[in-house]
Amino acid sequence: MTEVYRAAHPAQAHLLRGLLESEGIEAVVIGEFGFNVRGEAPITEDTLPRVCVVNEADAERARAIAVSFDAGGPAVSGVASWTCPQCGETIEAQFGECWKCGAAKPA
Repeated sequence: MTEVYRAAHPAQAHLLRGLLESEGIEAVVIGEFGFNVRGEAPITEDTLPRVCVVNEADAERARAIAVSFDAGGPAVSGVASWTCPQCGETIEAQFGECWKCGAAKPA
């Protein structure tokens, strides 16, 4: 396993893990329980949860996705948002239907 990201808290680590898995990258969160002892144990980076990829070959791509995740970039790498054909609303790429009118994402 290769570490690709240190999260500020467990929820952030799990969000990124889910995003990586949606991109076909197998990932795990390690050290999330150390976060719970912060304040009782010395507060160091070792108590932060880490996201690791299972296959080292995926590490570079996973780090690029993590940088985009930190910057608030597109939720799905390389895919732009889409415009609803029915109401004209701009929808983030990962959604399959319009939140406003319920129309399906065009093929």
